[in-house]
Amino acid sequence: AVVSTPSTGSSGINAEYGGPRDMKNQQVVAVRRDTGAKVTLKNENLETNLQDLLNTIHDDMYNRALVERDNAMVVVNEWKDFCSNLDQKKIILAPFCGAIPCEEAIKKDSARTGAEGEDEKAPAMGAKSLCIPFEQPGDATCEKCINQNCSKKGTAYTLFGRSY
Repeated sequence: AVVSTPSTGSSGINAEYGGPRDMKNQQVVAVRRDTGAKVTLKNENLETNLQDLLNTIHDDMYNRALVERDNAMVVVNEWKDFCSNLDQKKIILAPFCGAIPCEEAIKKDSARTGAEGEDEKAPAMGAKSLCIPFEQPGDATCEKCINQNCSKKGTAYTLFGRSY
């Protein structure tokens, strides 16, 4: 039998109470849905052990997501590097003045034009601002806004990306 919790509908674990052997040994086989790994848990302290396993799954998934995000993020201070990194499906931290006309220009100027040599299957839309991270890679006020036609200094490093 597979057990799931009614309050959440589904969890990160399939708990299997397989039959006479599990009953005799007073155990449950827990299968991690994120990795497929099987773990045998004794019925004694089952609630605590399942909660610990769920916490481990959470931490593992969070850390994998963090590594994936960090590998996809680059800091760019010059426009010449902005579009090439965007075309490599990177998310970009760049100094930005925060002005709406600048954001619109960045979106327009970073859009793919369908020119020769461009990947036809790649997303064509331009970059949009995603957020201003609390952790800044440096002082954006020392850098020019990433918009190639803006002469203002940045107010913060802002995360830019394309929707896929």
